[in-house]
Amino acid sequence: MTAVYEPWDETRGAEIIAEHAKQEGATLVILHALQEAFGYVPEAAIPMVAQALNLSRAEVHGVFTFYHDFRHKPAGRHVLKLCRAEACQAAGGDALAARAESKLGVSLGNTTADDRVTLEPIYCLGLCATAPSAMLDGRLVGRLDERRLDALVAEAQR
Repeated sequence: MTAVYEPWDETRGAEIIAEHAKQEGATLVILHALQEAFGYVPEAAIPMVAQALNLSRAEVHGVFTFYHDFRHKPAGRHVLKLCRAEACQAAGGDALAARAESKLGVSLGNTTADDRVTLEPIYCLGLCATAPSAMLDGRLVGRLDERRLDALVAEAQR
């Protein structure tokens, strides 16, 4: 499942914001909708959201930066998320994260030079009983070991 995103367009951004502005918890809803459409939340969208919701730019920026799932720039074609929560760390997640970083040539939170893979930390996928775990393009994978991790990395690099 390769994500295809729209290029940033201010008019389209305004449509998305207007579509969700009246919902409860609109700030989060709008930020998620923008990221779903564009693959990230463009910096230019922050003041647009603030104006639409009658909030300060600082308030919207605070929400944007508080939640780790929001991106400042587009992700790679595939997104590999490695759980960094305690249960996964205790089950060998640190070594697997280091292995993924080595295989991809990037540290957590970055995208490969060819824009194929973004490697992200995530803080709990809810698979503690099958730790360590990961998610590739929205697909959950539990009981991660070196072999399964290598297969995920290879899949993401295609």
